[in-house]
Amino acid sequence: MIEANQDIIILGAGPAGLQAAIHAARKGLKVLVLGKNDKSSLWWAHIENFCCTLEISGEQILKTGQQQAESFGAIFFNEDVLSIVPPDLMSLDGSGFTVNSETKTFKTKAIIICTGTTRNKLGVPGEKELFGKGVSYCVECDGNFFKGEEVAVVGGESAAAGGALHLTHLASKTHLVAKEFSFAPELMQRLKDAGVIIHEGVDVKEITGESGVDGLVLDNGNTLGVTGVFIELGAKGVMSLAAELGITLDDSMKFIKTDKQQRTNVPGLFAAGDICGPPLQMAKAVGEGCVAGLTAAKFAKKL
Repeated sequence: MIEANQDIIILGAGPAGLQAAIHAARKGLKVLVLGKNDKSSLWWAHIENFCCTLEISGEQILKTGQQQAESFGAIFFNEDVLSIVPPDLMSLDGSGFTVNSETKTFKTKAIIICTGTTRNKLGVPGEKELFGKGVSYCVECDGNFFKGEEVAVVGGESAAAGGALHLTHLASKTHLVAKEFSFAPELMQRLKDAGVIIHEGVDVKEITGESGVDGLVLDNGNTLGVTGVFIELGAKGVMSLAAELGITLDDSMKFIKTDKQQRTNVPGLFAAGDICGPPLQMAKAVGEGCVAGLTAAKFAKKL
């Protein structure tokens, strides 16, 4: 069920996403921001190098930015995106992107990606050694290599849950492992209904194998006999978005490539902030968010 049609959906509630929301909403468009501002790297920061501010915390900046965006009509929904379905280019009905969050589905004319680039590591034995040999950080990129096999997803946020759901259509058995889960209860029920095996309250001690992964050792003494381990610690990352939507990345394959108007190679998709590359500074994120908000608003108004 489509909850509501939007003009612009912004992924990420950090400084780039907030500035994009402020500028797009001021144009009178329906703007929805998906994300959790306390997950922004800015939340715990103390700001000393941003123009015209003194002695201010990242938390204060993010809360004030949300209030500003809301004052212009932007709506905030405290969930991460699970998946994005691009428009059917053969369709004549003008339908836009379909965005699935943890519990709801939206339609939108344009998307601004402001999710940052953090790709956390587990830091356990075997992770580095078996990367590319069964250890992956992108379900959408590598899931097809594990058809009919037993796999595990490690992570307690929405990206991990979405990855586990995706793998149920490919793997013979899918595990989801985390110390705690921080997504909606409705999403947990979907996981259970899909047959995902939940391991809550445990950490990973080691990933085992020589030429390839053959096990995931948990700190409760159990070992899962998996051949694939997908590490998804946070919101949906750049590689996952690129794989889903055909977005062009830069030469490093770490950042989304945009033009000076923050447009990607995909019509209707824009990006701003750390996900577009260094310097990873708030000033750059805010500037790019401003440009992306204005450019996306212009695009959406033409449709």
